[in-house]
Amino acid sequence: MTIQELGLCAQWHVGVKIVLLDNNYLGMVRQWQQLFFDRRYSSVELQNPDFIKIAEGFGVVSKYHRKAGRAQSVVPALRCWRTTKFYLLHIRVEKEENVFPMVQSGAAVDEIVLE
Repeated sequence: MTIQELGLCAQWHVGVKIVLLDNNYLGMVRQWQQLFFDRRYSSVELQNPDFIKIAEGFGVVSKYHRKAGRAQSVVPALRCWRTTKFYLLHIRVEKEENVFPMVQSGAAVDEIVLE
């Protein structure tokens, strides 16, 4: 949420793999507005930066990051798990793609929403 983890990984040579699912929205907030507030979106659409260029700015070598936007380009990009180096995989997803399961505010865990 702050992108400082990119700098930390580069500085300390941490072999973490980050998969960034990017729909150009504040995803969780947009999902709540869609599901519980009749799609009355307010202040959730983003103009995101080029995260790959930011990673390069932190000194992450270009072969250790990749952008994927189509399903067929994701599988080759997942080869990143073979490296011990830090890797950033930036995947563009549909604007209204939701993440499940989720628990609505004030609900009990057994009231989990699955779709």
